[in-house]
Amino acid sequence: MSQRLSRLLIVALLSACAASGALAAGKTSKSTKKPTTPPPPALVWRGDYATARGVVDDVAKAYEKSGKGRIEVQPFNTASGLDAVEHGLADIAGSARSSSNDAESNLLFTPVAFDALVMVTHPSNSVPNLTVKQLHDIYLGKITNWRDVGGKDAPIDLYAVASPGDGVEYSLRRLVFGRGSQPVAAPRLYVNTAKLEEAVTLDPNALGVTTLSGVVSNTKVRMISIDGVSPSLATVSDGSYLLYTPLFLVTNKESPKAAQISAFMDFLLTDEVKGLARAHHLVPYVDAPQLAQGDKARREKLLAENGIKTDVVADPVLTEAQRPTLPGAAAGATAGAADAAAAPTADKAPDGKSALAARNAENTAASGAAAGSTYTVAKGDALSTIAKKYSVTVAQLKDWNHLPSDNVKVGQVLQVTGN
Repeated sequence: MSQRLSRLLIVALLSACAASGALAAGKTSKSTKKPTTPPPPALVWRGDYATARGVVDDVAKAYEKSGKGRIEVQPFNTASGLDAVEHGLADIAGSARSSSNDAESNLLFTPVAFDALVMVTHPSNSVPNLTVKQLHDIYLGKITNWRDVGGKDAPIDLYAVASPGDGVEYSLRRLVFGRGSQPVAAPRLYVNTAKLEEAVTLDPNALGVTTLSGVVSNTKVRMISIDGVSPSLATVSDGSYLLYTPLFLVTNKESPKAAQISAFMDFLLTDEVKGLARAHHLVPYVDAPQLAQGDKARREKLLAENGIKTDVVADPVLTEAQRPTLPGAAAGATAGAADAAAAPTADKAPDGKSALAARNAENTAASGAAAGSTYTVAKGDALSTIAKKYSVTVAQLKDWNHLPSDNVKVGQVLQVTGN
């Protein structure tokens, strides 16, 4: 066969293949399949790096696998997460501290787990334990050498996260000094706990704070016991390790994705997510009410060890997740929807009634009480829950009572009608 004829045959074959592909494409374009419904937009999670690593990634994967939605994880630090949620750039923030000022009054802080705050050093450092008093003095710059706490003659290189509102730093200082804004003698500052841990791996004289869930499997750093108790899932669960903190899910009170966020918060209460939390050495908040209830006594004990005399105010113990409110939704309707989502009908109240029946009775009582004009704030109340109870808005309550923020105090008498 001549070369010319061979070339003609090859061209003919290529043309035939191209024609077949075009025909196939034409058939495909005429498909009668109905277009699928686009999935809902992802919920954006941003916040404390300590709460993101491992557990948030795993929860996000499990949530997507369940078919309920998708979570986009953007770990950095507490301040960036809270700011993003406040300004609508993220839907959920992760924080190792609760609300610290009135500027965060539009955010809902819902505790979801307990984590240990752990002091880490280089593996070559031989100091096995620090007392709470020693920790107090190290952070104030009164103790600056490892030999003063049983180690070698070398300076203590204290590392900290730069942001004053960082969840881990804030929570540790609140426990040790009674206030999270306490200035400390830590000249080596980092953007988040992950960067702090990297620095500790390179410095035999280093000391810094991070979380148990963040470093439990990191062999390049060593955790130091506090008052003779090692941080672990067991010692946090039983309260014997005193430096623990709640981890919070933070949302905007008027998020446009309120329904999606509510569904995600329900998912966090499943056994699957609780198992993931324990696998990362976290204690699910709903499984450890004794830790929340004993928080005031714990903080009083820690401050007493450091010779600090101050009134310790008990943090509220939340029995159910706080839910953002759909903008423009009627307060009463939103409250009813939140109640229905939050309470399984099979749960039993202490008097034997179902939880739903008990809640209905409470709503009926609230309706009757609405005829009155004032309400006295009880333990566990928030301005948002009082607004729901009386079918008014938070803005109305603030206006009627001349409140500068959403904060209320036990025993405070509020005007709950416009009369």
